[in-house]
Amino acid sequence: MSLNTIKIAEGFSHFMPKEYVDLVEKGPYGRTVKVSDMGSFKEILEEHPMCAGCAMTLFIRLTMIGFPSPENTIIIGTAGCGRLAISQANIPFIYGNYGDTNAVASGLKRGLSIRHPDQPKDVVVMAGDGGLVDIGFSPLMHSWFRKEKFTTIMLDNEVYGNTGGQESGMTTKGMVLKMAPLGKKFEKMDVIGLAKTAGLSYIARIAPTNPTRVANTVRKAVLIAREIGPTYIQAYTSCNIEYAIPTAKVMDDARNVEKERYGFMEIISDEAKEYLARIDKEAKKPVPA
Repeated sequence: MSLNTIKIAEGFSHFMPKEYVDLVEKGPYGRTVKVSDMGSFKEILEEHPMCAGCAMTLFIRLTMIGFPSPENTIIIGTAGCGRLAISQANIPFIYGNYGDTNAVASGLKRGLSIRHPDQPKDVVVMAGDGGLVDIGFSPLMHSWFRKEKFTTIMLDNEVYGNTGGQESGMTTKGMVLKMAPLGKKFEKMDVIGLAKTAGLSYIARIAPTNPTRVANTVRKAVLIAREIGPTYIQAYTSCNIEYAIPTAKVMDDARNVEKERYGFMEIISDEAKEYLARIDKEAKKPVPA
């Protein structure tokens, strides 16, 4: 979980798989990459076992481009579709028990802060709606109220896509699913409202329709969590299998849902704004010759 652990020892490059050599030499580690640079650098996540056309996988790829320091990042997840892709990436991944992701992240972030006081180590929870706000609701909320300094990203496909199509707290009211044949009886949970109540420093709602915006949103959330407090991103990542969305229509669905009820929203505290402005100002300073 540093540039030293990613680099190949001198003289061993010809023993390593070409994919890994390319990742070290042409990957995003130790430098800033943008979505517009895609195709010119080796991505952290490329191959995965997800369904064809899966919007969640696209979002995860863009998230990893947005990480400000991937070589100093750990992702925590749990059972669900997302972990199938996240576990294939060249970033340390902790597979937590179902529902305890934010509790694990809390302990890990505190431990890393003590072990590496001079080097920011970014902890990011990335899990589905079921893992975070159904079964993981208590650890999620307590980590927010305790102001634990890490980012939580909900991969909101609005269904238990990995286990057959059960409704979740994030499924929209009235939705009929294979394992909810009579339709959901109650409203979608207002997790953004809960994040506001907890006083989070940064909150965003987003769909994967604008790749650059996704990466920039993730970057801001992770940077703010380093110094200011907990951050939350709620991302619409449709399940084209359980919702019977043709592969070619996945992004059309995302655009429609974004227009109707999932428009981009960003809430940022004054302290977080000042922090980001200071970082940007420092980044623009000329490098001494």
